[in-house]
Amino acid sequence: MSKLRWFVLMISIVLSVSGACVGEAREQDEGAVFYVSMDGNDAWSGRPAEPNQRRTDGPFATIERARQAIRRLKEAGRLPDRGVTVYMRGGTYPRTKTFQLTADDNGAKDAPIVYRAHGGEEVRLIGGREIAGFKPIDDPAILSRIDKACRGKILQVDLKAQGISDFGQIKPRGFGRPTYPAALELFFQDKPMTLARWPNRGWAEIAKVPAGKDGGKFTYEGDRPKRWAGADDVWVHGYWTYDWADSYEKVKSIDTQTREIATHEPHGVYGYSAKQRFYALNLLEELDEAGEWYLDRNSGVLYFWPPAPIDSGKAFVSLLEEPMISMQDVSYVTVRGLTFECTRGNAVELVGGTHNLIAGCTFRNIGNGAVTVSGGTENGVLSCDIYETGDGGIGLSGGDRMSLTPAGNYATNNHIHNYSRWVRTYRPAVHVSGVGNRVSHNLIHDAPHSAILLSGNDHTVEFNEIHHVCRETGDVGAFYMGRDWTMRGNVIRHNFFHHLGGVGYGSMGVYLDDAASGATVFGNVFYKTNRAAFVGGGQDNTVGNNIFVDCNVAVHIDARGLGWAKRYIVKDGAWGMYKKLEGVNYNKPPYSTRYPTLATILEDDPAVPRGNAIVRNVCYRSQWLELQGVDRKIVVIEDNLTEEDPGFVDAANMNFQLKDDSPAYKLGFKRIPVAKIGLYKDEYRSVLPTSN
Repeated sequence: MSKLRWFVLMISIVLSVSGACVGEAREQDEGAVFYVSMDGNDAWSGRPAEPNQRRTDGPFATIERARQAIRRLKEAGRLPDRGVTVYMRGGTYPRTKTFQLTADDNGAKDAPIVYRAHGGEEVRLIGGREIAGFKPIDDPAILSRIDKACRGKILQVDLKAQGISDFGQIKPRGFGRPTYPAALELFFQDKPMTLARWPNRGWAEIAKVPAGKDGGKFTYEGDRPKRWAGADDVWVHGYWTYDWADSYEKVKSIDTQTREIATHEPHGVYGYSAKQRFYALNLLEELDEAGEWYLDRNSGVLYFWPPAPIDSGKAFVSLLEEPMISMQDVSYVTVRGLTFECTRGNAVELVGGTHNLIAGCTFRNIGNGAVTVSGGTENGVLSCDIYETGDGGIGLSGGDRMSLTPAGNYATNNHIHNYSRWVRTYRPAVHVSGVGNRVSHNLIHDAPHSAILLSGNDHTVEFNEIHHVCRETGDVGAFYMGRDWTMRGNVIRHNFFHHLGGVGYGSMGVYLDDAASGATVFGNVFYKTNRAAFVGGGQDNTVGNNIFVDCNVAVHIDARGLGWAKRYIVKDGAWGMYKKLEGVNYNKPPYSTRYPTLATILEDDPAVPRGNAIVRNVCYRSQWLELQGVDRKIVVIEDNLTEEDPGFVDAANMNFQLKDDSPAYKLGFKRIPVAKIGLYKDEYRSVLPTSN
């Protein structure tokens, strides 16, 4: 052996041994570490962060391979005491199937399994494909269907030529209907584009319903649909009868002489009513402004008017209908710092397990929801950014209603906005259900309907800032629950509700609808709302220690169960109130001990809104109290400051903390910790959004 070769061999051995020692020391200190990279190879060890010079070792190429490596460590009994971290290097990772984690992938309390972005690198999981090759339209038949002024601005691309043939389906989704994956969508410059529609903004109006409300037909004004003669897959979306229920319906026929549109079953939710809102979509003929697109499902050609030069950004189409990550009966697993986008279904689904965490992630351009947490205990969604989702943000459930056993699952410090792109009603930022879960410190804004929907018992909703929601709907609550006497023990405290929208009947800040009972609304600030705290015929609710400023009505209580809603509340009524009582053994422990007044609810008329208390509130520049059909004697109303200036610290800048000498304190008012409301900085959220 030559001296040179011997020297190189010795150096290689030394470096190998020293590298192993460093790796062992790091594993003892931080746990095992694996890397995944766009430049990786699943045949490598996954230990180095980058490929070596000879490309004989380096990071893995897929997180599936990292999962396999962790399982092998566990099988060999070599899982480090401090767990395993899988670092994903920056890049765009297409997902064509679900990344599944099961009980085989569990961590432990002091040895968690963590999948996370490396350093400050951007890791994007894409449930779709980038598309390229846009060119001007050259088919005369297609050009003839497009407005002359728009023809030179619209481009086309053949998806089938790029291997994309699964376009999904537009379905009659909406209020009271199943949640379907979205059909193929187009995203450009990381924003969702608009499926060509008319009118481009706002709504058209139903003129008449000659066949009756349930006849499956309605008429329109004007002659715009005459342009749609070549269209064969037209859809309409509308608030067909009520301003709190929307749906998508496929058009069966259009009679341009009588100006009548007929739809396929199931027809508009609650039928069609004159003067209600709708628009038409999925129309090549209406591709008439920047940002709109249309897909010919027969030819596979996508037409697009880009809002900026096509080479100034990337275009993606969504493909994956299954969740991007599924966690089934997993414990002590964290997913951190990843971006999930461009997918048709949900991004992350977590079922069962304990102490799992989705933290510091971004969810955008999602067809359905961002994260669903179903069951298990102490599972959380923390410090995530969620926007441009098709069907809401976070689903949070867990706990046992029969035994009132809490789950302790939570959605905390999340920024959720511009959600419900597709279904516009009852797809909230957070839907909490079950028993004993928490929704806290979230910033929620800009949405057509509710921010938080609740069902179940003993949940806590606290320190959230909610504004500019309910913008497109009516008879809606920023916070909403209702139609069940047994859903008690829920606390809505220390939240800031402001600048709420609403059409028709308008919106409520906290909406305890249709006999909702046993809730505590404490220490909230309501500013510029329609009706702020609304008790819709329920019992045993407390509205206390709140501040109401510039609200149309501060507190509303009605006796609907004695009036228009009586037929729904009675035994065998449509709301099923008695069945819900029997379903939880309401007059036996734990319900009878946890909620004593519920145990005796049928001993007197349950429709009477008794047991409600309105105490120690501050009302300023608002109508104080609205009682409808309620005997004032059965409501506790005391120690409220409604006639004096309460003395705000800085009302002009929406600081409604009370000064130390406020007269409210003499009535027993407790200071609201307004500085703690909303988002906060932590290890997952280093920057707070600019207040708007």
